[in-house]
Amino acid sequence: MTRMLLALADHRNDASWAARLRQRRFALFLDLLARLPRPISVCDVGGTTEFWRGLSLPDEDDVSVTVVNLERQQPAGERIQTLVGDARELPFDAGSFDVVYSNSVIEHVGTFADQRRMAREVMRVAPRYFVQTPSYFFPIEPHFLVPGFQFLPFEVRAALLVRRRLGWVARAESMERAREEVRSVRLLRRSQVRALFPDAKIHVEKILGLTKSYVAYGGWEGPTSPTDAPPSRRGGASRS
Repeated sequence: MTRMLLALADHRNDASWAARLRQRRFALFLDLLARLPRPISVCDVGGTTEFWRGLSLPDEDDVSVTVVNLERQQPAGERIQTLVGDARELPFDAGSFDVVYSNSVIEHVGTFADQRRMAREVMRVAPRYFVQTPSYFFPIEPHFLVPGFQFLPFEVRAALLVRRRLGWVARAESMERAREEVRSVRLLRRSQVRALFPDAKIHVEKILGLTKSYVAYGGWEGPTSPTDAPPSRRGGASRS
């Protein structure tokens, strides 16, 4: 069971569900980029240079990418710059880039208040953004790869991680370390994504009819996908 879930969730395997979703997601991103005048500067918040090296985008002379990550990244040519930084406090002036791109990062930055800080930084440093995050309600938790893991009590989740490796997360040597690992992932509900990015369109990614993840994108002009939901002006921010 675990091996099957790893195979389905491994984005490095082109045949996996994760890889197919990522390919379709990036095709949407490229479609949005095609609407912009050149040159284009992109800030990837929490990404890796490895990701961009595997794509055709960096080969275009008129598109530059700056990757910001807590961990130092290997250099990847003149058009892919790297910088160590925190998504909650980006080291750039307002409007420094044309676009901010972020994939499966905002669920890792801490509390809902921390996630709000990241969202504000994303919208501050560029007039357009494209932010993806897994859905809280997808039945298989995408990091620990345990069905329903996110619905279990916090201490139960930590205790399971002490007993064995779970998905992509190594077995914890202590309950303290297990708690840190479990606490490092805070999946979002759709209402919370809307609260973080109130002016965004929400693109919904599905597997077998189930919502796998959300892409919040804003600042773009032109038609959108039929699965994109326009901002709702009814109701307020959700509680976390």
